[in-house]
Parts: sequence; C-alpha cells; structure tokens
Amino acid sequence: MEFKHKSVLLNECINGLDIKKNGIYVDGTLGGAGHSKEILNLLNKEGLLIGIDQDMNAIRASQNRLSEFSNVTFVHDNFCNIKHILDDLNIDFVDGILLDLGVSSHQLDEPERGFSYMNDAPLDMRMNNDNDFTAEDVVNGYSKEELERVIREYGEEKWAKRIAEFIVKERQKKDIKTTFELVDIIKAAIPASARREGPHPAKRTFQAIRIEVNKEIEILEKAVNDCIDVLKKDGRLCIITFHSLEDRIVKNVFKKRENPCTCPPNFPVCVCNKRPEIKVITKKPVLPSEDELLENPRSRSAKLRIAEKL
Repeated sequence: MEFKHKSVLLNECINGLDIKKNGIYVDGTLGGAGHSKEILNLLNKEGLLIGIDQDMNAIRASQNRLSEFSNVTFVHDNFCNIKHILDDLNIDFVDGILLDLGVSSHQLDEPERGFSYMNDAPLDMRMNNDNDFTAEDVVNGYSKEELERVIREYGEEKWAKRIAEFIVKERQKKDIKTTFELVDIIKAAIPASARREGPHPAKRTFQAIRIEVNKEIEILEKAVNDCIDVLKKDGRLCIITFHSLEDRIVKNVFKKRENPCTCPPNFPVCVCNKRPEIKVITKKPVLPSEDELLENPRSRSAKLRIAEKL
C-alpha cells in the first residue's frame, strides 16, 4: 500500500526552519516524507537530512520516495532517542529539527493497524510494530480507574467514566478484540442525544488509547528538551501538535528554556545566573490556513510552534 500523507503546515514549517543549504536537519517523524522532501530540495550536497520514524513502513516508503537524494540517512527509532541517534552518527549538533506529532494519514488509512474507528481490525494501534504492548492490552488489562483516566486526560472525553464502566462490564463476558467491538461499546455508553452532535463518538477514546499505547505524552517533555540541547546556535526547532496536552507541553518547555530565571519576581536583579537558551519565534501557534483546512481536514487541530537556539 502506498504511504500517502498530506504534510500539514508544509510551507510554514519549511519557512520556520530557515534552511541553510549545507546544514544538518532532522525530521523526527518521517511519515510520508513530505516535509523531508522539501527540506532536501533546499539542501546542497554538503547538507544532510536525518529521517527518523518508529514505523518501519514509513521508513521503507520514504526510502523509495527520497531515492533521488544521496544526502539522507534513515533511522528506525523514536525521536525521543535523538541524543543517542546523533551519537551513533557522530553528530554533536544540528541546524534544525522538525517534529510532526500524532498519527499519520497512512496509519489511519491502513485498516489492519487498528488506528481507525472506521474500519474493523484487531485492537493494535502500535506505531512501532516491534513493541509488544497494544490497544488490546489497554482495553482488557487496565482497571476501570486507569481507563477513565486515560480516556479523560488523553481524549478529553466527558463521558470517560461511563465508557470505562461499559468497557469493564463488556470484557467480563469476553475479551474485547476488535475496533468495531470497542466502537459499539463506546456508542452504547454515550447517550444518543450526545452522539448526534460533534465528531464520531469513538474519536476521542481511540485517540486516548493510541496516545497511551505509544506513550506519546510521556516522552514529549524530555524529547523537546533534548531537541533544544542538540541545536546549534541559531538552529530552529519546529513542532506540530494535534492535541491540547501536547501543545501545552511544548509551550511550557519553550517558555522555561526562554526564561529559565528562578529568582523571585520582587528581586531587583537576577542572581540565579540562568540565561535564556532559546528565543520563541511563534508567540502564538501557527494554524492551518482556510485553504489547507478545505484541502486536508485532518489538519484541523494542528498547531505549529517554533523556537530558535541562542
């Protein structure tokens, strides 16, 4: 199956990275290689792109799509390991990093991966198929309280308690194995009047379970800090988020690294000697244009934040 993916906020990211022709750039979420291809088009032969993805299907598809370029290195790993990845490549610092968080269009469109509530498939949702932990483990193994927490925090689902209760009740009869089995349980848990408005009733719960399976929130704060650490002076970090929790983490890390001073507000001068390490380029996140929203509805919740290393 072709790895299709419409790159979100493509021009905004490329402009935000402020590409140097002979620079070293990291696409930490390679996906369909849309962003990567545009970066490579702006590099000369001395420049280098490092493409990272935990999904081997994305690596294979990107190797094919970027076959005309000789200055790209592919790494099957998670961007949260960026320091180890660069160490292995004998690279100390880079000129720019792009992270496009969340699930890719291809992963949603590949039914057997279990990411989509629109196709019947095993409850999987792993971005990295080498991992053993799946959505089935979450749905059948978590306590009612744990399920409620995950669905409420990561899905921002107001019916989290009822959904968790219905899941636990149903799995007492038999294990919940497929996406459609889970969709039916969610629909039964949410009152009919609430299902008539807004997105698909299973959307938020599926998002929450996917985030839990792949530990997307857990790894993010450290990963953003590590990315800042490995930037050269004037290097840029561009991060696209699709979830309010992700955006808040990125915003707070940027804020802390831009203003690390720990002195009480009433001190006349700074005595902690902590100096700003970055400059936040986007005081407010960059959002998709109306044209992009019409062309690619999946960009609807995207937010781009950009920082520059001092």
